[in-house]
Amino acid sequence: LGLDAELYYVRNDLVSHYALSFNLLVPSETNFLHFTWHAKSKVEYKLGFQVDNFVAMDMPQVNISAQGEVPRTLSVFRVELSCTGKVDSEVMILMQLNLTVTSSKNFTVLNFKRRKMCYKKLEEVKTSALDKNTSRTIYDPVHAAPTTSTRVFYISVGVCCAVIFLVAIILAVLHLHSMKRIELDDSISASSSSQGLSQPSTQTTQYLRADTPNNATPITSSSGYPTLRIEKNDLRSVTLLEAKAKVKDIAISRERITLKDVLQEGTFGRIFHGILIDEKDPNKEKQAFVKTVKDVDQASEIQVTMMLTESCKLRGLHHRNLLPITHVCIEEGEKPMVILPYMNWGNLKLFLRQCKLVEANNPQAISQQDLVHMAIQIACGMSYLARREVIHKDLAARNCVIDDTLQVKITDNALSRDLFPMDYHCLGDNENRPVRWMALESLVNNEFSSASDVWAFGVTLWELMTLGQTPYVDIDPFEMAAYLKDGYRIAQPINCPDELFAVMACCWALDPEERPKFQQLVQCLTEFHAALGAYV
Repeated sequence: LGLDAELYYVRNDLVSHYALSFNLLVPSETNFLHFTWHAKSKVEYKLGFQVDNFVAMDMPQVNISAQGEVPRTLSVFRVELSCTGKVDSEVMILMQLNLTVTSSKNFTVLNFKRRKMCYKKLEEVKTSALDKNTSRTIYDPVHAAPTTSTRVFYISVGVCCAVIFLVAIILAVLHLHSMKRIELDDSISASSSSQGLSQPSTQTTQYLRADTPNNATPITSSSGYPTLRIEKNDLRSVTLLEAKAKVKDIAISRERITLKDVLQEGTFGRIFHGILIDEKDPNKEKQAFVKTVKDVDQASEIQVTMMLTESCKLRGLHHRNLLPITHVCIEEGEKPMVILPYMNWGNLKLFLRQCKLVEANNPQAISQQDLVHMAIQIACGMSYLARREVIHKDLAARNCVIDDTLQVKITDNALSRDLFPMDYHCLGDNENRPVRWMALESLVNNEFSSASDVWAFGVTLWELMTLGQTPYVDIDPFEMAAYLKDGYRIAQPINCPDELFAVMACCWALDPEERPKFQQLVQCLTEFHAALGAYV
């Protein structure tokens, strides 16, 4: 920059967020950046880069390894920024340095931003101009016919190759699906099997790699968490009579329920705004959510059974941030109904998306502090479930509800597959799963625990910060396991503070034991919420 000065990013163990906020310009003639670093104690690092225009610039190269330990003595490492010379463009470069202090389990992410102007090489410009002039002068009508026939020949060959390549891809995908189905069936038939789904070996999508602590650690179940292995069709093994027997004690008469507006509707299920009449005093009424099916004939017995069974997931639990069912209606000849307390702003995911669309002066516009408060409530509810050794297995914004005081409550996932079909995917075994919210051990080994719920909480926190966007929207569900195993994660949302994204990143550690407990998340988010309030 022409200045005889140094810019400190970390000094005396304190991170200078002010310095990190600068997006410094690198002169076009400067191709190397030098960083001086050292650590007083053992600090492990991982280094990654992101470039927004690979046509203009190659991936930056460094003269140190991508991961290792920060040197104890004052050292310098070099970053090479090489333009391709193909186009004129300003390139945005992000260097991400993940630091882990193993003694205190401290995880810090440093993002260094640079922008550099790359120019097209002069020789290429002259050559392209010469080619254009030549093309104008050498055209000869006599030789036009052979040139055209040659082009037709090459086009024909290219089309044939494309068709063959497309057929090969289709056959490979079909073969992959069949292999997944065979492997899953084999794993279920063995009583002590630990084999998981086969994973795609390639990863084509390039995202910012947000590495988490111990990213290369093999996947193991956390001894500190209650673990549940879910076998295939475990819910579908329950008969409709058994499901009705489980909820018989909270069954009520159909006459006590009045259905009003339809709040959500799927292929076979609906959620109504209903009125529940008090059993002792008919003049007393309560508002309620009523989950039911459109038509008993359309909804199969398995779907009705799953609705009743999944509705019992939170039954008998009492916490201010949980919303368990209160009653059911299972009378013969009537549509089965599940009744829950009413929350007037309804489904959290739909609410967030509505907030994204409304104007800033709308009463439903929410602040970042409000979003963090919602996250705290969800973490409190999940902390209660963890203490009771209850595993949710499908935590997401779609399975939470909210009222006009911004109180959030976690619900079951009954009818979620039908009401939010784009959030669930079948991996070749006829079982719809929330793939984009699942931890790697759940995807590969079908293992669920409070640690896998923590992973899903990290994704739910990302949903809050993006106002209901879909995570990993560009990733094929069949490649999610390989994508996560390679260390890739969803990128930091726009306007999301680094401290909050660090919380998400900790939830996505590959080793379940490295993920924080829900009680720790409550404490961390509460402190962050208080810090936000200090600036309001």
